Amino acid sequence: MIALIRYTFATALHTQRYLAPVLVFTALMGVLTVNGSGPLPPAYASSAGALFVGSTWLTIALMSLDDAPQRAIVVISSGRSLKVLLAAVGTALTSCLVLMVFGLLFPLWAGDYEVVTASDLLLGLEAQLTCALVGIAIGVLCSRLVFRRQGYALVAALALVMVTLFVKGMPPVNRLFNLMATTSDSAKLLAPAAGMLAIAAVILAGSTAVTQYVISRKE
Repeated sequence: MIALIRYTFATALHTQRYLAPVLVFTALMGVLTVNGSGPLPPAYASSAGALFVGSTWLTIALMSLDDAPQRAIVVISSGRSLKVLLAAVGTALTSCLVLMVFGLLFPLWAGDYEVVTASDLLLGLEAQLTCALVGIAIGVLCSRLVFRRQGYALVAALALVMVTLFVKGMPPVNRLFNLMATTSDSAKLLAPAAGMLAIAAVILAGSTAVTQYVISRKE
């Protein structure tokens, strides 16, 4: 598995398909969190939203690195298509963990927050991880492995992102953002955020299972 993750990382770096989603993430961070002030939960909701969009795009890019013949070679070499899929998911998650460091620290540097507590940082971590997991889930489900035509995949991804972000009260992303926008005490949000994180993990597991089922049917 580690070898497959290293291969996926190396291929992504060589093809530079990571550049566009990473640039979008950093641009959104700059627009949404620069010169922020007041309580930190709304700022971390913004950084989590930026990671949500970036992780979705990044995952779609990682899942589409190899064309069909090259993927067949990788699957045969690894022994199971599930291992290749999990390696792509693991690569996306590892990449998001790196981006989360920037998402946690940039608002503190670019904004004016007098008091920063451990609860603030933990809440920011939970929010970003929740959005990363859901973004990866959407990216996996809307990848070329499921949709042969990239146009259909793009429409499906945009629709799922819009629904997840803007349907009022929908867990985990919209519900979490509403809580963070209306509650300034990070400590009170830690337990609800942990619940949303658990839901996000289930969504990613389900998305991966559905994608693997589609792959097995096609192959």
